[in-house]
Amino acid sequence: MTAPERALRVGVMGATGVAGHQALLALVNHPWFELTAVAGGRESVGRLLRERLADQGAAGGALLQRLPVALADLRLIAADALPLDELDLVFSMLPTGAARDLEARCAQVLPVLSTAAAYRMEPDTPLMIPGVNVDHAELLATQSKARGWKGFVAPGPNCTTIGLAVTLAPLQAAFGVTSATLTSMQALSGAGRAATELVDAITDNILVHIPGEEQKVEQEAGKILGAPRKGAIVPADFPVSATCTRVAVSHGHTLCVSVGLGNPATPDAVIAAWRAADPFSGRPLPSAPQHWIEVRDEPDRPQPRLDRDAGGGMTTVVGRVRPDAVSGGIKYVVLSHNAVLGAAGGAVLLAEDLVDRGVIGS
Repeated sequence: MTAPERALRVGVMGATGVAGHQALLALVNHPWFELTAVAGGRESVGRLLRERLADQGAAGGALLQRLPVALADLRLIAADALPLDELDLVFSMLPTGAARDLEARCAQVLPVLSTAAAYRMEPDTPLMIPGVNVDHAELLATQSKARGWKGFVAPGPNCTTIGLAVTLAPLQAAFGVTSATLTSMQALSGAGRAATELVDAITDNILVHIPGEEQKVEQEAGKILGAPRKGAIVPADFPVSATCTRVAVSHGHTLCVSVGLGNPATPDAVIAAWRAADPFSGRPLPSAPQHWIEVRDEPDRPQPRLDRDAGGGMTTVVGRVRPDAVSGGIKYVVLSHNAVLGAAGGAVLLAEDLVDRGVIGS
């Protein structure tokens, strides 16, 4: 493992949003990264981080209690004022609309790890999940060269795609995947700032349409599980069909998935493939969970309240594994923490993986 010789100085854009809160938590006392700059929106600029968090109700207050004094006393600056010459790495937790220009500004000189959608489907940009497809990092050099950047933008996928891709990757390797069909039951926190506006609408209800979500999942899964070739990603050659819904759950996206397999496999064989998945073996990255995929044997698991915090929110939990008579393959339920692995936690783990590979900090 290649740990940095010194702690890398990092900045966080969008530090006061939902994903930003998780980024702050992921970086507290991090052995490889030192958070030295935080950026927020117009209402935050010039204020101490502790002051802004105190205004954000119970969530902000709970986060503030977990931050060391030195971090809480950082002064918030505008995202376009980050002192790039004093940083080694930037984490972008920005809304997609603001991300494109601001991330490009940073990438001119520094690596940027992002949770925004701005660059996800760009042909020269890999869409990486640590533990799944970080071999796609070879495309970052193509991106940098094409855009004239010294750094790069490495976005993570939509938070709904995470659990699907994490569980499909071992099946693709072991048996081949011919199709994937899913219905999601997505947590309110996945709506970001719009979550508070949905509370009344979702009470005693299910919202059966999330604009743009199904297309994102279908396209992103193919890119993640595809292969780099000639400076681009050739998507995986199987179709993905998604139905995405919003449910009254605070955190944790649950998917009911049916997978067609190229080679027949029993539920026991599929479970064995998941339990054998150990992408960080011999590479004890600071944020890597002990178990990448956890399989529950109980007939009523996984459940968001019981399982979303497995591995500190970094473990993907699977259950109800059984044959699928329609696809001739397998069906299962998968749960992943959309606000941890699916957002800032995944971005920090990806940064660690890229440091370990010498892509960052070398």
